[in-house]
Amino acid sequence: MSDMSARPSSWADFANPTRFVALADRLVPWLAVVSTLLLAAGLYMSFASPEDYQQGSTVRIMYIHVPFAWLAMMCYTLMAFSALGTLVWRHPLADVALKSAAPIGAVFTALALITGSIWGKPMWGTWWVWDARLTSVFVLFLMYLGIIALTRAIDDPGRAAWGAAIITLVGFINVPIIKFSVEWWNTLHQPASVFRLDGPTIDPSLLRPLLVMALGFTMLFFTLHLMAIRTEINRRRVAAMRRLAARRAES
Repeated sequence: MSDMSARPSSWADFANPTRFVALADRLVPWLAVVSTLLLAAGLYMSFASPEDYQQGSTVRIMYIHVPFAWLAMMCYTLMAFSALGTLVWRHPLADVALKSAAPIGAVFTALALITGSIWGKPMWGTWWVWDARLTSVFVLFLMYLGIIALTRAIDDPGRAAWGAAIITLVGFINVPIIKFSVEWWNTLHQPASVFRLDGPTIDPSLLRPLLVMALGFTMLFFTLHLMAIRTEINRRRVAAMRRLAARRAES
């Protein structure tokens, strides 16, 4: 008879690092396949989509820029929930999730800034303007870098976790500023055209590949995040074993 006590009885049981690593081992290959298929389909649809009547083929950079920008904010939102998990619920994996997400979010934010500049050059005639949307996204990038630096600068894991959680929650105020900046201030950046109360204003022939690309990059993010969490758990296990071995050697 199999040992039923070894099996998780609820999702809460995956707070156990060992069970979470086992879950990640099962999910990562499937998520990688799904993200690859979605991105391949999205790229095909992107190149097959019609050109914009104003922007021409330049509009196709939207299919990677918009997902990068969306994931930059989504990743930070996930980190904010992880910060609550650390400060309020003392969840054993919350700090691991926050620390693992920060480098991924920083990369997506950097890519959003780079692709936005490339898109903005032919549209605005300049690579960069200090308007509300671009500036707030740049601040988000700096927040990611600050959190990464903090978690690596403090040797005490507990102090690093609390410091990163507090900074993450304080910095979360920037996420709604990014979202609503084009409505609150007069900016060069175009207003929202997909997530609107009155429905998307973008043509369906452009919207479909954009949604497929966004879903593909979202699956890629979860694939990378699970891999990073698994790596961080194993790194902490190795560090703990080394500390234990050092204490035994001293005694």
